[in-house]
Amino acid sequence: MITRRTHTGHRGGAPDPLRHGRDRKAEVVRPAPGTHRFATQDAPSVAVIGGGIAGLAATTLLVERGARVTLYEAGPSLGGRLAGWPTTLADGSEVTMSRGFHAFFRQYYNLRGLLRRTDPTLSRLTPLPDYPLRHSGGLTDSFARVPRTPPLSALGFVALSPTFGWRDLSAMDARTALPLLDVRVPQTYERFDSVDALSFLESVRFPEAAHHLAFEVFSRSFFADPRELSAAELLLMFHIYFLGSAEGLLFDVPNEPFPQALWDPLGDYVQRLGADIRTSTPVHEVAPRDEGAEVRTDASATRHDAVVLATDTPGLRTVLAGSPHLGTPTWRAGISALRTAPSFLVSRLWLDRPVRADRPGFLGTSGYDGLDNISVLDRYEGEAARWARRTGGSVVELHAYAVGDASDRKEVQERLIGQLHRIYPETRDASLVDARHEWRADCPLFTVGSYSRRPTVRTPHPWLTLAGDAVRCDLPVALMERAATTGFLAANALLAEHGVRGQVLWTVPRAGRSRSLRALAGLAAR
Repeated sequence: MITRRTHTGHRGGAPDPLRHGRDRKAEVVRPAPGTHRFATQDAPSVAVIGGGIAGLAATTLLVERGARVTLYEAGPSLGGRLAGWPTTLADGSEVTMSRGFHAFFRQYYNLRGLLRRTDPTLSRLTPLPDYPLRHSGGLTDSFARVPRTPPLSALGFVALSPTFGWRDLSAMDARTALPLLDVRVPQTYERFDSVDALSFLESVRFPEAAHHLAFEVFSRSFFADPRELSAAELLLMFHIYFLGSAEGLLFDVPNEPFPQALWDPLGDYVQRLGADIRTSTPVHEVAPRDEGAEVRTDASATRHDAVVLATDTPGLRTVLAGSPHLGTPTWRAGISALRTAPSFLVSRLWLDRPVRADRPGFLGTSGYDGLDNISVLDRYEGEAARWARRTGGSVVELHAYAVGDASDRKEVQERLIGQLHRIYPETRDASLVDARHEWRADCPLFTVGSYSRRPTVRTPHPWLTLAGDAVRCDLPVALMERAATTGFLAANALLAEHGVRGQVLWTVPRAGRSRSLRALAGLAAR
């Protein structure tokens, strides 16, 4: 791939400077050259296994280029860990449940490019005006008035923050903190993947009162205990969201549940282009066959010319266990070594009365006995807002990440509701119309020292690629954006094998924004 710093945008080769955000230092990553699409008679058959963000990105690009794509999804609907499903409340209301709130940051250029296929202006996303973070000690940080462009973003945050001030900034170990100003992939992993996130923050003398800023904004986004998370991942998050990007820390959220706003339209789009979507169809084996593979499910064994494995970590392990002839021993060992983060809980509550009108749509919390954030869905999601208007109530969601496996689940659920009453006292007198408690443990965990062992998009087979947020990607992307980016990269790799041009990608700057600060960081590395 050829990379250059410019902000010209791309859609079918045409410039579009508004497509990728406001940051003029965002970088374009161009695919290998080739023809625009397959000739009909040459179109290969491609199996995409997994219908989450990564699988949908790969499917979308491949079918746009003329490939014959079959998308296999084990679950009943598309979206992966952002899927939704119908449920009936005790009052008879038909609503959509999901695994909870997700922030669509403006730095998610490739994910947003995927969504633009069916929503060119991203009208199905709505901005939240702030991202407040409240500590149990009474202090609250806000990002609404913080400038977006570094270094003004850092200086503005210090000027406005009640928990991180100029005295804290001067007390930090400047030399140890300098790598934050020039994050590069893979160099940052080579230096810091052997250190845990908590130890890094302690080494730079990050003020203890402000630890929740780093953990709630960054480390907890990985559903991980910061003592287990690689410091390199933490540095990458600082770069993507704060010190390396001019897009800022504010974000958008879907204005309807995930299926209606995102995945149903995208599924319809790829089907119109010829994709065969098979939900409720788990794949049991991928068996190599003459420069391709046979994909086996309960109902069929189908030969494909190429395969994209785009499942979550447990799903990838399951497919691998059933596919003894896939890959090499070293490659298989790398996948077997992948770990998942501890259990997390999403509790959604339908209350019979509203929360106070000034409560934000999303609130990060710290020091509240395991409660990580509170969302008031009827502030931004149409379905929840309609229910709230009809009933006079409200829809509130609570998240708890990295919950210990030995914890009593019912006790954790009750404790979170108790913390809600503490933070939003008006909810103490509210009755529960209904509640849903979703426990999951399937998010990737990026442990200390794991980067070099993680599988990459390329595999030992030229016809097989991997995609997903657990896949190693030598670009500054994370979370949902890593899933979308690797999905496109997986498709690009297969297209390049056939001489077909892939997707132009975008990332935040791939190094620190300031030449002088990069030079200082380089001196610190010596």
